[in-house]
Amino acid sequence: MATKRARIPLKGERSLWRAARTSTAVQQGSPATCPSQRWPPRRRRLLLDAVRTLNTLQTNASYLEQVKRQRGDPQKQLEAMELFLARSGLQVEDLDRLNIIHVTGTKGKGSTCAFTECILRNYGLKTGFFSSPHLVQVRERIRINGQPIRPELFTKHFWRLYRRLEETKDGSCVSMPAYFRFLTLMAFHVFLQEKVDLAVVEVGIGGAYDCTNIIRKPVVCGVSSLGIDHTSLLGDTVEKIAWQKGGIFKPGVPAFTVLQPEGPLAVLRERAQQISCPLYLCPPLEALEEGGPTLTLGLEGEHQRSNAALALQLAHCWLQQQGHQDLGELKMSRPSVPCQLPLAPVFQPTSHMRHGLQDTEWPGRTQVLQHGPLTWYLDGAHTTSSMQACVRWFRQVLQCNQRPPSGPEVRVLLFNSTGDRDSSALLKLLQPCQFDYAVFCPNLTEVSSTGNADQQNFTVTLDQMLIRCLDHQRHWSHLDKEQDGPDLWGPPQPSRPAPLLLAPHPPHPCIASSLVFSCVSHALQWISQGRDPVFQPPHPPKSLLSHPTATSGASVLQEAAAIHVLVTGSLHLVGSVLKLLEPSLSQ
Repeated sequence: MATKRARIPLKGERSLWRAARTSTAVQQGSPATCPSQRWPPRRRRLLLDAVRTLNTLQTNASYLEQVKRQRGDPQKQLEAMELFLARSGLQVEDLDRLNIIHVTGTKGKGSTCAFTECILRNYGLKTGFFSSPHLVQVRERIRINGQPIRPELFTKHFWRLYRRLEETKDGSCVSMPAYFRFLTLMAFHVFLQEKVDLAVVEVGIGGAYDCTNIIRKPVVCGVSSLGIDHTSLLGDTVEKIAWQKGGIFKPGVPAFTVLQPEGPLAVLRERAQQISCPLYLCPPLEALEEGGPTLTLGLEGEHQRSNAALALQLAHCWLQQQGHQDLGELKMSRPSVPCQLPLAPVFQPTSHMRHGLQDTEWPGRTQVLQHGPLTWYLDGAHTTSSMQACVRWFRQVLQCNQRPPSGPEVRVLLFNSTGDRDSSALLKLLQPCQFDYAVFCPNLTEVSSTGNADQQNFTVTLDQMLIRCLDHQRHWSHLDKEQDGPDLWGPPQPSRPAPLLLAPHPPHPCIASSLVFSCVSHALQWISQGRDPVFQPPHPPKSLLSHPTATSGASVLQEAAAIHVLVTGSLHLVGSVLKLLEPSLSQ
């Protein structure tokens, strides 16, 4: 993929660019940014050393571009992962002891895993859960019984694995696996050492050639909703992507998927037949609710019902394969779902299943934080299909929580997207939300990441991040200004939520109502205007109000009765926001 040439900033953007390049970081150690300072110094130092060493395994930006141009046989990459596993002291057969549930998909695979893990934990089982990316701390990727592993456990297993790989290197192989591979290996070691009853493993990217696919004998596999993402790696059609996702199927291992478009569903079916994998279609959640109470989900959004339906089948199948008795009574009625696959069993969810679904927490996905006059809506949607679901959820929550206005209310979008994703398409889907301001910033909590090792990213430069944000602003300014046009993604016009009482727009409704900041902290300082009772950073730098829109918008935000902020486009952006708004996540 050709590298984009840097765009010369438009008039009015140059001051933003200078501010972004020269802004100083918010003072390190403030309660809003570094609650980890309360840790004992030695434990904090050991953990930071481990995370910083882990970060050296990230691929730097220039080398990453070279690798993309010269990508070799992906099957050899999988073989290399098996070699790393052997060098770490494990064989592929050792992973069979983990009783793995392997889950892939484009949209909702993380939420599906979270539901599944929580259901099985409610059965009294000791669970392991490997997921990506992390939001605030890298320890979140490896969980025991739903909680990120303890700092001392992370430190112990990191250095044990790192030294083992150092000791076994020779001239014929790369000494260290890359960042994600290392964490995958580490998760396997942690789960085996901690003697979990099962491990829920979320695929990183794709499936067939993902490094988690060295798993040979999972108990059950799952495929969540499919869509377009990571096209440079997986292909530019949903059918090509479905082929990659179906690569996790194993002979004789049951697999489940949700209702998909006809094309990709046919590909999954063909892949399953070729591999001799029994593949089933999940009935809708309504079929499992029939004759009983409605299932309450711990995660908001209508789209989570599909993820919950898949999770119930994965948990039910795992329990059945492991000889558990409390599986829920099978129902005789079968829903009429036109499909190319046999339908999975329809059963009455047990109390453990119900409590598991209700207790599920998965930060950064359809999450709402109420902080005084500010309401933060966080969802890491980053594909067109997930953004459609995010916007439906956002508008529905606004409508359900609408109260008689006590004054003007303001809607703010905080957005970023990364990689090869089409940000203009994502922003187009967000337009009907009628935001008063659009704010763009890189996925950096602070300008300087030296004190924030968990969120360091060497795969892209600061210049590239800022250029990308300015591109987002340009796309936003070019969007159709008519809010009365057809709603391309949503329900018919009569069922649209009534608009909130919006604050007056600035004089120039598009480019004048958008701003670029150099980091998340500066963006949040401008949006919150000191009115968020949790996020109370030191005084902002003078450059924060160097743009006319920033100055006029500050007055509007200070006088608003309520401020509704949707944070979306990137899970990494959501993580950086959560680090500041939920200090407990850094502890």
